[in-house]
Amino acid sequence: MRRQHTFVVQLTEQQTRIVGERRQGIGIQDRTDYLGNFNCEQCYVMAAERLAGITPPERAEYIRTICVELNRVASHLMFMGAFGTDVGVFGTLFTYSFRDREDIQRFFEELTGERIMYNYFRVGGVAWEPQAGFVPKCRALIKRLRQGIADIDGMLTENEVFVARTRNVGVISQDKAIEYGLTGPMLRATGVKFDLRKDEPYSLYDRFDFDIPVGTNGDCFDRYMVRLEEMRQSLRIVEQALDQMPSSGPLMPEKMPRMLRIPPSECYMRTENPRGEYGIYLVSKGGNKPYRLKMRSPSFSNLMALREMTIGEYVADAVIILGSTDIVLCEVDR
Repeated sequence: MRRQHTFVVQLTEQQTRIVGERRQGIGIQDRTDYLGNFNCEQCYVMAAERLAGITPPERAEYIRTICVELNRVASHLMFMGAFGTDVGVFGTLFTYSFRDREDIQRFFEELTGERIMYNYFRVGGVAWEPQAGFVPKCRALIKRLRQGIADIDGMLTENEVFVARTRNVGVISQDKAIEYGLTGPMLRATGVKFDLRKDEPYSLYDRFDFDIPVGTNGDCFDRYMVRLEEMRQSLRIVEQALDQMPSSGPLMPEKMPRMLRIPPSECYMRTENPRGEYGIYLVSKGGNKPYRLKMRSPSFSNLMALREMTIGEYVADAVIILGSTDIVLCEVDR
């Protein structure tokens, strides 16, 4: 029999009101990139906060950071399993990757009540208090994930078939990558050390010590290696966030209006999503809804370089090259 999960979330009266009235835009973000939902939610709420002049409580920011970095790991684990299948190396790898991704999904389900469409971030903070034992459960999760990443590394990185099918396949130069607007692992695989968490620190990223992995050849193998190391760096960030996070405190500002009305203004907010730069151009005309919301999709730009990367390659390698871009079609089309 399938095991049933029952989670009870206790909400204060203020939180109940906030949950009911400020989640519509968050749901749209969840459906934009269904593998990096928290990352999309973060960019949207930060754009609204910038326009409204709202500063989230410190504890809420730490919880957001933990969520988005674990979401980055979950997204990259999906890539690992799917990419290994594209290359035709191991069916076992797909099982291992999804085993570890399922651990993250269960952790998120206990936090939000949802497995995919989390709808947990809010303008001003997060919706409710994390589950009991949030910190020790997260530390135990990190330990399991580190072992899982080591398993993937052992199966793929020095596998002769995998290396032969990905090394020097789908190469793109730094100049071409920049011309096409590539960001995220696709750009860093060419050797460009650009990451918004370091180059334009937002949220709490200036408080954490982590490295930006880069490649050298801009081929499919380097894209794999960058994502593999990024998972380890994300776990470093989560550990530091757990160490620094206050044990108690508010999750929303004390004085939040019942109906949030942002004065006429506009801004562009961008964050480092699992697939690259995710941007929100938000325009307000003074109402309680955005006048205009434009999303900058990293998958759309990354996909534009597919023709450049496949010219001169074998037809059989086209699937591998496409898989190495790690696109999400919902995000491409927005």
